[in-house]
Amino acid sequence: MAKARETGAGAMVISRTLPWAAKSSHLGEFPRRLVLKSGSALCKLITSFLNTSHVYNLDTLNRLVHSRPPGTPLITVSNHMTTLDDPLMWGMKGFSADAKLARWTLAADDICFTNPILSYFFRLGKCIPITRGAGIYQPHMYEALERLNEGDWLHTFPEGKISQENGPIRRLKWGVASLIERALVPPIVLPICHSGFEKVMPENYLFGRRPLLPLWSKNISIVVGEPIQFDLRSLRQTAEEAVRRVYSTQHDESPPLPELPCKSALGGLPEDRVVQWLYSHMSDHIRIVMQELVIKAKALNNKMDSHI
Repeated sequence: MAKARETGAGAMVISRTLPWAAKSSHLGEFPRRLVLKSGSALCKLITSFLNTSHVYNLDTLNRLVHSRPPGTPLITVSNHMTTLDDPLMWGMKGFSADAKLARWTLAADDICFTNPILSYFFRLGKCIPITRGAGIYQPHMYEALERLNEGDWLHTFPEGKISQENGPIRRLKWGVASLIERALVPPIVLPICHSGFEKVMPENYLFGRRPLLPLWSKNISIVVGEPIQFDLRSLRQTAEEAVRRVYSTQHDESPPLPELPCKSALGGLPEDRVVQWLYSHMSDHIRIVMQELVIKAKALNNKMDSHI
């Protein structure tokens, strides 16, 4: 009975998020093109005209969006400063993508999918609903995986929540690493970090609240990093060796991770520990690269501000 209720609740969530509206076949893709084109124009107005934006290494982003090898998925990852990072960051000068090439992105279902109108709008904007705190094996993560297996572009904020504090990149959630590991074709990972959007949409603007509309006359710096491609076969061998060393010296009696399947890998190693090592290693690598880009973006933004 409990399982039936859980299945029914999951079906209700999927129904509420209107998966049919995300299909390219929906009304000949006309509503999607309309939403994305009008949204792109508005974002360019805010990011590149009402504010001043500078983009570094844009050629790498354009090349991977428009001419990466066929069937190769792309995952872009960014620091998360405001509720409008995506889509405003795609309003940068010199960048455009049509409805077919435009990114898919993960969006919190408790914000973007609370009623049919919002659900329809965000689905047309190529948003995939995610329930925060529901783990890396929730139903819509499989939808994100499907998009990657079709060779599409997915944008994510792996920190999992907004932070405008002047601190280091926080420990990344494992969602991105799980998608990389499970994709049929290993995705290209491209880090893109920025500084300045927190001035366009500050969290504590007036009486502890955000402004009703984005602010203007601010400087925005966006730094595109270099692509990362993980050698998953080599990484898995290293993970198995690392776990084997631990088990040869001291058997790990801790319970299996709640989100990972507990089964034996080759050689009797616990698969959940091997996958834990993989996800942790990939996430740490991405976080270190993102931290370097954030420092660069902040330095460039401070330099822009000093020239005012």
